[in-house]
Amino acid sequence: MTFAKHNLLFIQSNLKKLQRKWLSLPLLLLFPVLLISLIAVIAVSIFLPEESEPIHVGLVDLDKSQETETVINLIEESSKLGSFIKMEALSETEANERINGQLSAYVSFPEGFTESLYSGDSVTLNITGNPDKQTESHLVKELLDSIARHIRTSQANILTVNYYAKQLSIDSDTRHDMLFQQFNNFLVYTAGKDKIVDEEQISNDATSSPVDYYSLAAWFMILTIWLLTFYSFFTNDEQVRMQNRMRLYGVTILQQLTAKITITFILTSIFAGIVLYTYTSFMAIPLYGEDYGRIVLITGLYSLIYLIILAILELIFTGQKLRLLIQSLFTLIVLLASGAIIPTLYFPMYMQNLLPYFFASEGYHWLQEILLNNRLYADYIPLTIMLAAAVMMLLGTSAWKESAR
Repeated sequence: MTFAKHNLLFIQSNLKKLQRKWLSLPLLLLFPVLLISLIAVIAVSIFLPEESEPIHVGLVDLDKSQETETVINLIEESSKLGSFIKMEALSETEANERINGQLSAYVSFPEGFTESLYSGDSVTLNITGNPDKQTESHLVKELLDSIARHIRTSQANILTVNYYAKQLSIDSDTRHDMLFQQFNNFLVYTAGKDKIVDEEQISNDATSSPVDYYSLAAWFMILTIWLLTFYSFFTNDEQVRMQNRMRLYGVTILQQLTAKITITFILTSIFAGIVLYTYTSFMAIPLYGEDYGRIVLITGLYSLIYLIILAILELIFTGQKLRLLIQSLFTLIVLLASGAIIPTLYFPMYMQNLLPYFFASEGYHWLQEILLNNRLYADYIPLTIMLAAAVMMLLGTSAWKESAR
């Protein structure tokens, strides 16, 4: 009861301080908005995706058989290759002329390809790459391996049919037509059953929807800076002397910090909520009551963890300038690690593996999922565990500070 009473008194004291200095409130609110908006505009212009030309690959038929023509036509016209690779049938002369220019590579079907296919010998495809486009050439090689896999699959089926066809009383031309029909049927089946190119799409909201992404990032950064600004605003210049004076009245450091965290959390939540509603309305993002509830929970957990860590830093670093410097550096680390400034997709893999254990990255991730990817659920357990750990650290640090006084 006494703890709650003291908290209420300090909350009222902080509100009176804000009332006395209300002229500085617009500056506290508008400066982060203007700063982050400028950063967001610059970031959008940097990460806005540019139109990229597809990879051009040539197909050269040196065998000149019906089978190789069928394979080349199927590959050339297949819609399963996607828009990032363009296949084109060329003569050997045309391919050699264009290999140092537009073509990234060309694939050759060698002479005797069909004969080797029907006789059971190993069939090979040759690839000639552009030395100036090595990355694209490696991608074409992966494509070639996939095509060869389908050809080997059809070859196994053809050899089985050919083995039993030889035991029948039919002429070689009829048997060849039968094999050719089986080749066509099985090649079309295998190409339709599995993609010739296995595509894996990695969603990058920063490039697929840069305006929405960086608008959310701007709101997240404004929220974080408001938390730091209000927390620093309610921190007295003579904090140590005030704490020693309050100790005579039975007031602990934890009670003062709890009151400051509470009032900072409430004020920031009000202003951040107004900005968020404006952002979702302007971007026409369809949200329902449950979505707002999830956003409030994620944002609340993130804000409390951040404020508690600010309080821990205040307990450890008592000097005003040093404290503010450390808290500002910590805020910068929080914004960088969250992905609000630079998308985490561009981080090294070892850093990406560690980010789910950091509260800022976890919080911003779920805000993206809800607001940008229409996620219908959110995982609150990691942030809840981190909040519990932060509270325990604050209790331990405040107890250590009280005993050291």
